[in-house]
Amino acid sequence: MVIVGAGVVGAACAYYAARAGLRVAVVEAGTIAGGTTGSGEGNLLVSDKEPGPELDLALASLKVWGELAEDLAPADVEYEPKGGVVVAETPEGLAALTKLADVQRASGVVAEPADGAGLAELEPNLAPGLAGGVHYPQDAQVQPMLAAACLLRRARERGAQVHTGVRVVGIDRGAGEGADGRITGVVTSAGRLAAGAVVNAAGTWSGEVAALAGVMLPIQPRRGFILVTEPLPPLVRHKVYDADYVANVASSSPGLETSTVVEGTRGGTILIGASRERVGFDRTLSVPVLARLAAQAVRLFPFLEGVSTIRAYRGFRPYLPDHLPVIGPDPRVAGLFHACGHEGAGVGLAPITGSLVASVLTGTEPAVDLRAFRADRFDASPTYAEQQGEVST
Repeated sequence: MVIVGAGVVGAACAYYAARAGLRVAVVEAGTIAGGTTGSGEGNLLVSDKEPGPELDLALASLKVWGELAEDLAPADVEYEPKGGVVVAETPEGLAALTKLADVQRASGVVAEPADGAGLAELEPNLAPGLAGGVHYPQDAQVQPMLAAACLLRRARERGAQVHTGVRVVGIDRGAGEGADGRITGVVTSAGRLAAGAVVNAAGTWSGEVAALAGVMLPIQPRRGFILVTEPLPPLVRHKVYDADYVANVASSSPGLETSTVVEGTRGGTILIGASRERVGFDRTLSVPVLARLAAQAVRLFPFLEGVSTIRAYRGFRPYLPDHLPVIGPDPRVAGLFHACGHEGAGVGLAPITGSLVASVLTGTEPAVDLRAFRADRFDASPTYAEQQGEVST
């Protein structure tokens, strides 16, 4: 089998497929974790998800992440089950946040209400006067590039081959009398690889890979920026964000949306986000967006006003119209499988995605119902056509 993409999702697919005894080749056009994975914060979250298929997937993946961090040892992927804190500035915002937490609990999420005093205990450096919030102890964090590299290292130890700097330019399908159009291999910039199965884990470019097999996936890039501060003593204990973040994650607006997200790293830097906008693959550094993120972060953590930023980076989330990934076999093409479209949740959902793909590849029952993640759910969708129009303008 050939896996297209060496981000954290493709790496997880390689790890679980190799562990299941399959022959694996990973083909990556750039470098390991050189796309969305290398531009993310490494979030493993349930706090930002409403009840439904994605939350169920996230809860399952969090359990797998705990096991996986131990399995990858002694390699260090900076797995930190530090929890998250979502805050509301107004009573109205707190009421909405509390309502969300109530329905999340019914799905298995641990969500602990916190008043102003409780927030100060959780995060002593938060701005005073906040209406309250919710503590999510299940949230965690990893270093995403390390995670992808470690997963691929383990896959290699089980015989997987990894080809970086190699682009997939074609997908071969059987033709002629008796042929069923099944995939027979991929054509790459370095030659042909025979394969009875192809896993499309190309992140933001997964739509292009699907098109090589003759099918449509309406994946689009959703740009985001992150600010990085100078190294500091531990001043932010959890992933902390405001209630607007949840709404922005679920939004389908193509325009710019920002919300406050602040979290520390093991190295002492603080990551500040988050922005979302659909502008194609425009990598232009937007100083106004960075200024807005900085101002929002200072409002939440006033001590940041005197802190220097050392860099900023940006990446592209693989966005789908319904905010759900595509996972599993493509019913339109025999031998084609997908593991893509996770938007900003790819790191968190990577291990369960890889495990599910390995299950269907080996003919075992997947641990999660995959019907909500079918690849053909967008066929003949007017929403897709409308969005393509938005991008072209």
